[in-house]
Amino acid sequence: MASQKLSMAVRRFGTSNVTSQLVKPPVQIFGIEGRYATALYSAASKQKTLEAVEKDMIKLQDSLKTDPKWREFIVNPTLKRQLKSDALKAVASKVSLKPESANLLQVLAENGRLKSLDGVISAFKTIMAAHRGEVICEVTTAKDLDSEQKQKLQGVLKGFLKSGQSIVLTTKVDPTIIGGMVVSIGDRYVDMSVATKIKKYSELISAPV
Repeated sequence: MASQKLSMAVRRFGTSNVTSQLVKPPVQIFGIEGRYATALYSAASKQKTLEAVEKDMIKLQDSLKTDPKWREFIVNPTLKRQLKSDALKAVASKVSLKPESANLLQVLAENGRLKSLDGVISAFKTIMAAHRGEVICEVTTAKDLDSEQKQKLQGVLKGFLKSGQSIVLTTKVDPTIIGGMVVSIGDRYVDMSVATKIKKYSELISAPV
């Protein structure tokens, strides 16, 4: 069964034999979430259903954010694994999930890992972004950026990209950083906030001579 194959791929992810059978993702993500996301990417790649599976994952993640009952069912550790597995089969059929997406839910339920679903989906989305040549960039500032500032910022950030890559920029506001910005682009993280600079200066001043 497909779910058993996916489960075996996840459990034996570190062995050279199984790893060689997986479709290598464009970006490597470590940890439990990364292992499941990579196995899902491999399965969907072989079936040529990557885009459809991504839509399934986005739909499931949105439901986790907007439906308290669904989220409670997913994260509740007191519910038996078999009960969750049976319920998820019905859900997958009702909302017409792709077999690869349904198999992921089954494997997570059988292995007692459903609480990691949100993280697995986020990891899969990161892999898919890399698959399209997109580099996720998040910029945090103390105040909202206007359209001109965003345009200039995108121009600077493009200098970090390789040929064929495109940037996907998201911005958020955090008044506690006081000024400057915090930039996360791909696997790079740069803290240029005023709050961090003040903290460093304060530590230097208070350090014993």
